[in-house]
Amino acid sequence: MIGKILIANRGEIALRIIRACKELGIQTVAVYSEADVQSLHVQLADGAICIGPASSSESYLKANRILSAAEIADVDAIHPGYGFLAEDAAFAEQCERCGITFIGPPSRAIRDMGDKARARAIAEKAKMPIVPGTDGVIDDVNEALERAKEIGFPVIIKAVAGGGGRGMRLAHNPVSFTKEFGTARVEAEKAFGNAGVYVEKYIEEPRHIEFQILADTHGHVVHLGERDCSVQRRHQKLIEESPSPFLTPDLRKRMGESVIRVAKACDYVNAGTIECLVDKHGKYYFLEMNTRIQVEHPVTEEVTGIDLVKEQIRIAAGERLGFSQKDVKILRHAIECRICAEDPSRNFAPSPGEVTLYYSPGGHGVRVDSHVYGGYIIPPYYDSMIAKLITFARTRKLALERMDRALGEYLIRGISTNITFLQSIVRDPVFAENGATTRFVEDFLKRNPKDQPTVEKVEA
Repeated sequence: MIGKILIANRGEIALRIIRACKELGIQTVAVYSEADVQSLHVQLADGAICIGPASSSESYLKANRILSAAEIADVDAIHPGYGFLAEDAAFAEQCERCGITFIGPPSRAIRDMGDKARARAIAEKAKMPIVPGTDGVIDDVNEALERAKEIGFPVIIKAVAGGGGRGMRLAHNPVSFTKEFGTARVEAEKAFGNAGVYVEKYIEEPRHIEFQILADTHGHVVHLGERDCSVQRRHQKLIEESPSPFLTPDLRKRMGESVIRVAKACDYVNAGTIECLVDKHGKYYFLEMNTRIQVEHPVTEEVTGIDLVKEQIRIAAGERLGFSQKDVKILRHAIECRICAEDPSRNFAPSPGEVTLYYSPGGHGVRVDSHVYGGYIIPPYYDSMIAKLITFARTRKLALERMDRALGEYLIRGISTNITFLQSIVRDPVFAENGATTRFVEDFLKRNPKDQPTVEKVEA
C-alpha cells in the first residue's frame, strides 16, 4: 500500500495530485522553490520542503534534492506530474534503486519511448503506421539532406529527445534544410542536452490526435479514447477536446487497436499517451509517446468518468485495473482551454506579476484546474500556463457554447492573459464546423487581420 506521496512538481498539477490523494486517504508532501513559497500546493499538502532557489534548474530539476526530500519525509512514492522530471528515465531509475515507488512507467519504458528513433522502431514493429523518415539519429548535414530528398520535401527536423515544439524545424527545400538542420541541433542541445535529430516527412493539413493509455502490472492495457489537440501555436497545444469530431467509428477502432499494440510492445505500465498525426484522407501515423500524465487529461476524465490520477496511484500500488476495454464508454463531449499569463498583442510574451483580482467561472458542466488566487504573484521562472478551463456537455455544440460562456465569466486582473484570444477561436466558424488542423491558429490570424485578439484591460 502507498501511504505517503511526495509530489515532485508545482502549480495546478501538484494541486490535482493532492486532491486525488486526499480522496484516497493518502498523505502528501509538497516540494517547492523559494519562488513558490506562497503557492497553493504548498499550503494544501500535509507537509512541504523547500528544495532550492527560484530557477527550475536549481530546484524542480534537481533529482538529488527531490530524492533527499523524499528520504527526509519518509514517503512511499513520488508522483512527478508532467514536465520537469516526469519523463527523466535516470530519475525513475534512481527512485527504483532507492526503493521509492515512481508513479509512472518503468525507467526502461521511459528510455525506450523517450528516444524518438527507438519509439518509431517499436511502433513499426507493433504494426502501427509511422511517418516516412530516417531510421535513427543523423549527425551529418549532407547525409541528412540526401535522406530528406529521398523522403520528399517538405520535411520536419526533430530533436530525438525533444518535446513541446523545441528542437523542431520545418524545411520546404534543400536550401532551407541546411540552415534549419543546424538550428534544430543547436536548439536540441540547449533544451535537452542532446543535439541528436532525425528527419520525417511533413504531413500537410494534419490533425493531431492522441490516445490515452492505462496499463497495469498484470498485463492489462486499455485506451480511454482519443483527444483532438490540433489547435496549436508553435507546436504548443492551446485547445484540446474529446472525442475528436474528425474520427469515424471505424478509424477510432483501428487507431485504438494500434495504440494498445504499441503499449504492449514496450511493456508499458501506468498512464501514457500515444500521439498520432491523421491526414485529411484519414490515414494515421505514430508520432510519439508521452510517458506521463498529460496537461489535457481532464477532458478524458470528463468524458469517461475515470479519475486518471487515482488510477495512476492504484496501478503504482500494484492493483489491477478495475475495468476492461468494453467497460470504457464515451459519455459526453469535453473541451479544454489552456489559460496562460501572456500578452497576445506582444507576440504572446509572458506576463508575470501580481493577480489583483481572480474570479473563475462556474455552473453546470464547468471545471477549472488552477493554482491561482487573488493576491498570488505569478513568478517569471516557469511555464506561463496558470489554469485549465474545461467544459463538458451532451454534444460538442453545447460544450462549445458553454466554453464561450465560461471564458466570458473568467476574470483575471493585474496581468495579461490569452482569454480573449481563446474566446475568439471558440467563436470562429471554421473551428465550430470542425475545420481545425494543426495550421488552424496560423490560418485564423491570416483570416482575421483586423480582428486580432486584444488583451484584457489590466487594472492595477
